[in-house]
Amino acid sequence: SVSRTTFTWGVPVPGPPPPDGLSHVMYVWLDALTNYLTALGYPDTEAADFRSFWPASLHVVGKDILRFHAIYWPAFLMAAGLPLPKRVFAHGWWMNEGEKMSKSVGNVVDPVALVQRYGPDPVRHFLLSDVTFGADGDFSEKKLVESSNAKLANELGNLAYRTLSFTQKQCGGAVPAPDAFSEDDLQLLAEAAALLPQLRTHVDSMALHRYSQGVSGLASAANRYIDVQAPWALKKSDQARMRTVLYVLIEVLRHLALYSQPVTPRIGAALLEQLGVPEGGGRSFAAVGEGSALQPGQPLPPPRIVFQRIEDADEAEGGGEAPPPAAAALTAALTAAEEAALVAEVGAAGERVRSLKASGAGSEEVGGAVATLLELKARLPPDHELNAKPAKKKKSKAAKA
Repeated sequence: SVSRTTFTWGVPVPGPPPPDGLSHVMYVWLDALTNYLTALGYPDTEAADFRSFWPASLHVVGKDILRFHAIYWPAFLMAAGLPLPKRVFAHGWWMNEGEKMSKSVGNVVDPVALVQRYGPDPVRHFLLSDVTFGADGDFSEKKLVESSNAKLANELGNLAYRTLSFTQKQCGGAVPAPDAFSEDDLQLLAEAAALLPQLRTHVDSMALHRYSQGVSGLASAANRYIDVQAPWALKKSDQARMRTVLYVLIEVLRHLALYSQPVTPRIGAALLEQLGVPEGGGRSFAAVGEGSALQPGQPLPPPRIVFQRIEDADEAEGGGEAPPPAAAALTAALTAAEEAALVAEVGAAGERVRSLKASGAGSEEVGGAVATLLELKARLPPDHELNAKPAKKKKSKAAKA
């Protein structure tokens, strides 16, 4: 039945009173769901909006009202002889520290305040990367800060600044001219160009979290590449190879900036600006691939950090109460396996610092490596042996004498 008689509030059924003598009102979901149509001009099926936007390509709803959209609504449309939405996707709930958000409980997160505090890009990135899209997710400001620092500040931001600042000093502030590409160079460039079809597949299948993870995977590959190729060491031994490595990194950064725009548009635009890519077609996905590569000799603006680490509220857009330290979030949740993996990362970072110092690398490269090492150590429990301060050596009596 499309009407109800057990209550009187609602839209009265038009026409003469029914034979049963009862007062009928329209079933609330029939009344509500038809708004999707009437907002487009229905029942005028020739209306411009109706012809353009119906049937919907994708209908996104909350999982608690999926029944009404996946069973009742198609039945209503079929009865009216109207086409059905092409897809219906039900998303999950955001929990707050493990509890479902509720006004009565008072644990609802204000998204406007969140954006004012941290800026839109970190919030967008967290919501579209840290939880499987469609499943329930547990929101936590600690997780948001940790994710922003790890992925946006360290993985992407630090890579961009290291590359562009070194290029500014060693290549006269311009895109370097590459020499012959090695197998590693070609592999990374191919990985950057081949990522776009994969990202489109993730979006088409509503696996939006995989989009962010795909971009992060390319950034990780570029970080491994710069560590292995070590352009700061090549500066002394093979400058032609150094320029080639920097060119590859700049080209991968261009792709990372292009791919970042749907999720973190401000960061993507800032990075494209630093690469000297003007607004327009050069910032669209049509520019993916070597056909739109930056030309050697093209001037590069002075480098700047595209995303600052969130240490406290003063460094977050909008100010406000300081968020809990990212390190606290990590140390509180580390499993034995995670701690072992982190210890291995600390060891690798320490080895990199020692290698840079031994090769006579500049203070900037060494300083960046030391900062990475300290950050990794900060993620270990405070009482971990790697965080213990070395004991001061006592002077022997002979030495005193």
